[in-house]
Amino acid sequence: MAGPVGYDAPDLARFVEETPKRAGRSAFERDRARVVHSAALRRLAFKTQVVGPGSDDFVRNRLTHSLEVAQVGRELGKALGCDPDVVDAACLAHDLGHPPFGHNGEAVLHEVAAPCGGFEGNAQTLRVLTRLEAKVVGAQGRSAGLNLTRAALDAATKYPWPRGQAPDGSAKFGVYADDVPVFTWLRDVAEPRRRCVEAQVMDFADDVAYSVHDVEDAVVAGRVDLSAIDDIDTRGEVGALIRDWYDPTMGDDRVDAAFARLTALPWWVRGYDGSRRSAAVLKDLTSQLIGRFCAAVELATRERYGHGPLTRYAADLVVPNDVTDEVVALKGVAALFVMSADDRREQYDTQQAVLRELVEALTSSAAAGLEPAFAVDYGQADDDAQRLRVVIDQVASLTDESALGWHRRLCRR
Repeated sequence: MAGPVGYDAPDLARFVEETPKRAGRSAFERDRARVVHSAALRRLAFKTQVVGPGSDDFVRNRLTHSLEVAQVGRELGKALGCDPDVVDAACLAHDLGHPPFGHNGEAVLHEVAAPCGGFEGNAQTLRVLTRLEAKVVGAQGRSAGLNLTRAALDAATKYPWPRGQAPDGSAKFGVYADDVPVFTWLRDVAEPRRRCVEAQVMDFADDVAYSVHDVEDAVVAGRVDLSAIDDIDTRGEVGALIRDWYDPTMGDDRVDAAFARLTALPWWVRGYDGSRRSAAVLKDLTSQLIGRFCAAVELATRERYGHGPLTRYAADLVVPNDVTDEVVALKGVAALFVMSADDRREQYDTQQAVLRELVEALTSSAAAGLEPAFAVDYGQADDDAQRLRVVIDQVASLTDESALGWHRRLCRR
């Protein structure tokens, strides 16, 4: 089976063999379409990115974030010779496993899921793609999820290792113990813990969209005036959060240098009054920053690997240190003025209590309140750990609002 340039038959293979479809679309185009039409993608419209859905008409939710990641990743991947549909599908899919309430929800689910191996949004994404999202059923009657090609699944795997095996010692991981069979299959030709270039493009696009757009949201919401970055004390606070949340090695000298480069740009924004002119200036900043970061990465990667198609394991994305520092600096701005703001802490505590109590209620009631698909999984589970995993799957699938509704129904009787 011939594939696009740089991809061979194993890259186009699916975990469950399917009857050939009508001609006219490539296997990778089908992958992208399956993600686009999935219920899991639609749910992202009602899941927190940084600020909760419904709190403001402007701010991003997980769906709009994923669409923006896909646009950034598709263009960069195409420029490097990756199949654009592989990168697009991976970018659209990268947050499918994230639970209600963003990273705050992820933290509490990791805590309550300790007896079954913890929770990680990226490992949950693999589970959604290969098990939980209904599309294809194997010969033994077990769901194969969307049954994407090996190349698309590998591209969507941001952390290709089990828990406790991260090469940098971080807590991030990309597969639960009971999903190892499909993980082993999709990683068949890969070096252990090495990401394919398409996954690296997806990850970089995620970082760029996350950093740039979260700052834009913060400015529009009135949480930050970017002229505040000129203040040395404010930069010091940003630097402290960066070291605590993102990069413990990034000293104040690198933070200051990153902001010096950013604030010297001719299109850096100081002041925002909500007018159309001001909004256009801010939007130009986001576009210019995305272009700046992607152009630098494309140039650096091409300088190392030349101008042929760069696919699968033929190359690694080259991200210059200055780009990494500038992206992290922008993340630090959002972290200081939005995610760690005092007025968010009570909300975070409430959200964590909702998810913790929801898991407890479903577990203590023998999961009587589960949706039908999860109830079947629960009935087929072999032990308490597997049953807890099913409960976690159910809770993670909920949107912010549905989690609150389930909590009112199950926990406040």
